[in-house]
Amino acid sequence: MRTNIAIDDKLMNAALKTSGLSTKKDVVEEALKLLVQVKKQSRLKKLRGKLKWDGNLNEMRTTK
Repeated sequence: MRTNIAIDDKLMNAALKTSGLSTKKDVVEEALKLLVQVKKQSRLKKLRGKLKWDGNLNEMRTTK
């Protein structure tokens, strides 16, 4: 998808330098991937202690 956005020059330059990526497109794509990953992890963390699990850890730990 092609789009035009205004991004702070200092922020973009810092992101390019910090990430080691060579293009603005790569920086934006990497940032979007990271945002999606972090949000998914956040949703999973909210489920901690709220799901019932019926399993046997001892059976799972045995080598087959």
